[in-house]
Amino acid sequence: MKRDQLVDHLSKVPLFSACSKSDLRIVARHATEVEAPVDTVLVREGESGDTFFVLLAGVASVRRKGSAVRSRQVATLGPGSYFGELALLDSGPRNATIAANTPVTLAVISARVFRTLLREVPAMNEKLLTGMARRLRESDGAAASN
Repeated sequence: MKRDQLVDHLSKVPLFSACSKSDLRIVARHATEVEAPVDTVLVREGESGDTFFVLLAGVASVRRKGSAVRSRQVATLGPGSYFGELALLDSGPRNATIAANTPVTLAVISARVFRTLLREVPAMNEKLLTGMARRLRESDGAAASN
């Protein structure tokens, strides 16, 4: 995938919403492209995570157990979808299992690479905080209207 396409995908991620195209190009340069075959579990619910993914090609399913014994599918992801962005900031447990329904191509950024990136581009820290604050505000507004 061309880096400009990845930059476009990254611009839709709430964590990166306050970043400039120039900032996003730097993030995209640090991404690694990975391919995974059908039925590969990309992340597992309950396990700690330290990696962010952008789905470049293919289809993946999102399953959650919640309080049920069996997991249920809650979403289907296609090209341009992303998951694991909070794992760049906190290695807490994943809240879903995501598995490849077809062969997939992913852009991957680990928390270690992301921290290096933030040291190289310190101005990005404030933009990321702004993006997170925006997401929290939107989430609070949605919760208040329900």
